[in-house]
Amino acid sequence: MELTFTTALDLIGTFVFAISGIRLASAKQMDWFGAYIIGLVTAIGGGTTRDLLLDVTPFWMLDGKYFLTTAVALLVTLLLKEKVFKWGQTLFLFDTIGLGLFTVVGISKSVDAGLPFWVCIVMGTITGSLGGVVRDVLINEVPLLFRRDIYALACVAGGLVYFMCNYLNLPEGATETLAAGSVIAIRLLAVKFHLHLPKLRPIKPNK
Repeated sequence: MELTFTTALDLIGTFVFAISGIRLASAKQMDWFGAYIIGLVTAIGGGTTRDLLLDVTPFWMLDGKYFLTTAVALLVTLLLKEKVFKWGQTLFLFDTIGLGLFTVVGISKSVDAGLPFWVCIVMGTITGSLGGVVRDVLINEVPLLFRRDIYALACVAGGLVYFMCNYLNLPEGATETLAAGSVIAIRLLAVKFHLHLPKLRPIKPNK
């Protein structure tokens, strides 16, 4: 696998998303293998769905680095458990970073496939958010995507930033960095200032 900037983002995203999954698995008191599987699903779930929709072989079937990266994430978590788990915002931070990086990876791969910009944004959102949805379902948690938190919308905003930078002919590295950074920043600001969409309240039947 050629080590491009997008590939580097992909592997870093795999690492941080895997840690977020392993962190949640530990809260459910899973064994090491169960934690590894949850971390792996978190890391590859969104990208697998993206590749299936793009009608290409899922990326992890062509390169074992993603399995190895998840194993490294598990090892780091085991060795630094006391330091990692005592940070109250560890899960949130790792999940947010992974969200931003994977969104950009999904968009970039979709652009390479020659898809329209709006499809690329959808693919980026799927890549960034769906792995976390599968993780949460497997450990019996309400997925972040379905809560009031601004989650998938941050991916959409990052996609718009990506294509704005692309329109301005910024270098690929700068475009991807700004897009990922915007996803992370929006997510952080939304949580810090309690920004969210209004609830859809039930309609009361007429008596």
